[in-house]
Amino acid sequence: MDVKDSNGAPLQDGDSVMLIKDLKVKGSSLNLKRGTVMKGIRLTGKPEEVECRTGKTTLVLKTCFLKKA
Repeated sequence: MDVKDSNGAPLQDGDSVMLIKDLKVKGSSLNLKRGTVMKGIRLTGKPEEVECRTGKTTLVLKTCFLKKA
């Protein structure tokens, strides 16, 4: 499975990624700002999604909103 960020750089488990757009989290009052760095991502079964943690919350983010940090 080939997981790539918005610029086409390959992503692996444990990489750090940066948000390229402000995102609202569905079902939560949480807003993620552009430039936020997410450390230690985990790949999911889908090539367009990665799992990451912000605080104590685990989120699934689409790779089209991420770039490798």
